[in-house]
Amino acid sequence: MKREALMQAVQMRMSEKRFKHVLGVEETAVALAERFGASPEKASIAALTHDYAKERSDEEFQLAIEQGSYSNKSELLKYGNAIWHGVVGADFVAHELQITDQEILSAIRLHTTGGAEMSLLDKIIYVADYIEPGRNFPGVEDARVIAFSDLDQAVAFETKHTLAHLIESETPVYPKTIETYNRWVVGIE
Repeated sequence: MKREALMQAVQMRMSEKRFKHVLGVEETAVALAERFGASPEKASIAALTHDYAKERSDEEFQLAIEQGSYSNKSELLKYGNAIWHGVVGADFVAHELQITDQEILSAIRLHTTGGAEMSLLDKIIYVADYIEPGRNFPGVEDARVIAFSDLDQAVAFETKHTLAHLIESETPVYPKTIETYNRWVVGIE
């Protein structure tokens, strides 16, 4: 699918505010891909589609989980859209947009939780989503500087700050986020 057609398909599934965020993530992901030697085209596709399912109903996600081949269905159902739109959203992207590249789908799947094992593209989308130009929170400027000098350190920075935020707000922490923390912040492999 050409970029313009993909953009239209994505734009139809989200609010104007969400689409603006997606374009910011794409701009950042392509810049990071060029900086670190990843495919700018794959970074663009993954960024454009990373939030494709973000504005779907809980019922739609729950049905997809129940009917899908997820090994952790009962665990996954305990979480909400913040987790589902990445983990399950990748399957919506695959089925509805016919994107079958496993590297792109993995980057979508891991863009909110990260993972102990992350490819270069996984890390790029994870970090780009956090630092895109529309983001404005304490520490984002530091995160942007780190991202363009050391991608692994950017993953660690983001994970540490995200986990602190989740703990502070007493939000349940998805197990994969703990795996990400243990691998990228603490260094347990």
